[in-house]
Amino acid sequence: MYTSETKLTVRYVETDKMGIVHHSNYYPWFELARGDFIKKIGMKYSEMESLGIMMPLVESYCKYYEGAKYEDEIIIETSIEKITPVKVIFNYDVIRELDGKLLAKGKTTQTFIDKDFKIVNLKKKYSDLWEKMQQLK
Repeated sequence: MYTSETKLTVRYVETDKMGIVHHSNYYPWFELARGDFIKKIGMKYSEMESLGIMMPLVESYCKYYEGAKYEDEIIIETSIEKITPVKVIFNYDVIRELDGKLLAKGKTTQTFIDKDFKIVNLKKKYSDLWEKMQQLK
């Protein structure tokens, strides 16, 4: 199974009055990590969109174990849990680089749609992209 790593540093603006990262910031981190994952298959998300493929989020989940803090160096490990011709489920492990501590686990489900918001069968319509993604699960 292919796992991509996205590194980031917690910014002050991402923390709350308690000094930890506000829970709402994990989802933009997942989006960043998902974009990095897709780049590593040899295509930018914007290139997918120019082909007419979009991947809206249809489900999301995050389990928080320990709060990240300002200036923590974070690694987000992203992998595919499941892929079908019409949807993909990504997993995210948010890890503090300093001590390897798992801070949160997340999951998002995206469906493949066209510009008219109709579900697309990636295997039938974009077989080259389907093959690339199959190699990463």
